[in-house]
Amino acid sequence: MTRPEDYVRTSSRPSDLRITDIRTATVGWDGWRFPLVRIDTNQGLSGYGEVRDSGSRTYALMLKNRLVGENPCNLDKLFRKIKQFGYHGRQGGGVCGVEMALMDLAGKAYGVPAYALCGGKFRDYVRVYCDTPNEPTGEAMGHKLKDRLARGFTFLKMDVGIDALFGQPDTLAYPKGLLNHDQDNVAPEHRENFWAIGHPFTHVRLTNAGIKRLVDYLTAVRSIVGWEVPIAADHFGHVGVDDCLRLGEALEPFNLAWLEDMVPWQYTEQWVRLERALRTPVCTGEDIYLKEGFLPLLQAHAVNVVHPDMATSGGIMETKRIGDLAQEYGVSMAMHMAGTPISTLAAVHCAAATENFIALEHHFSDIPFWGDLVQGVAKPIIQDGYIPVPEGPGLGFEPNLEALREHLLAESQGFFADSSQWDAERSWDRLWS
Repeated sequence: MTRPEDYVRTSSRPSDLRITDIRTATVGWDGWRFPLVRIDTNQGLSGYGEVRDSGSRTYALMLKNRLVGENPCNLDKLFRKIKQFGYHGRQGGGVCGVEMALMDLAGKAYGVPAYALCGGKFRDYVRVYCDTPNEPTGEAMGHKLKDRLARGFTFLKMDVGIDALFGQPDTLAYPKGLLNHDQDNVAPEHRENFWAIGHPFTHVRLTNAGIKRLVDYLTAVRSIVGWEVPIAADHFGHVGVDDCLRLGEALEPFNLAWLEDMVPWQYTEQWVRLERALRTPVCTGEDIYLKEGFLPLLQAHAVNVVHPDMATSGGIMETKRIGDLAQEYGVSMAMHMAGTPISTLAAVHCAAATENFIALEHHFSDIPFWGDLVQGVAKPIIQDGYIPVPEGPGLGFEPNLEALREHLLAESQGFFADSSQWDAERSWDRLWS
């Protein structure tokens, strides 16, 4: 008797597949850290994922004992089992990296790309938007963005905020000792860590001169790149909502694609104030874990764009759920991403499967070896501002182990080294008694 599976190229017997090990390796460059996850099975298949940049590999390794012996194809069951061990920000990275690796394994077992496990795809190419960190002047930023356009990118993002005003007289009012650049003038016991203080609690204020300087910065940018390319803006700095409103109003003439993370995502009522007062779209979400974390913002109609990072938000399937939820509220989804090609290509599968997707962030267009870290996909990975959706099984690539070794960090304590110290970790994990 002919069976349906006889017509499918399979690498294994999915019903007999079992997880046997979880190991990690941390790679990085220029101060960036990327813990990678490998899940091994009894049939020789391995799946790969990635913990959020600057996250901890411990968050993934602690899940090992909960997963060994399980069938990785039971994606929803295993995600429900482990999602309680994630949280907002980098704390969700372990769950997310493991979920990516599970999707990679299940796709390899069934011989289908990961997007097919999400219900299929809406697009064959995923638009990439190119992030551009701070430049000292608007002219320098404009020329950097123009170079991005010359490489084929059709959507851009730039940093513009109070960092550009540090050391500029009469542009910021703040308690002395709060900002790093003037701490030499303050006794050590009175210095504070600006970046550790929440936005509403710094009491950094923009002066009119400071706002004008940022307006002049954007004027220079637009004069160089023109008015037709979408440019989003990020990294405004830890200032309160009132100054965000003043700055947002001043920047409205520049027709920005969105204003990102002006205030922390958890202050829903502040986002409501921003959304109602400003005529530029507002956007947040890179630190939010699970679709339930996005629900208050969506129910309050407080954002115009949700912006999950798939290495924080719960992984491939959960981020698609976030996009679908946002679509019900008439909100589109862009995706934050600052990772190796492993997490980037995982995000591509999610973006392909999500209808209201806009564009996927890319941080490393100036890193020449970035694309060398994986193999088995078309090169360059980004082609004229788009990434072709991989059609191979799972995430559609294989890691380039030699290239990854070249960027292994000392803190990795080995390259996918033995993790048997986590085998006996035990806890009563049920959420009810």
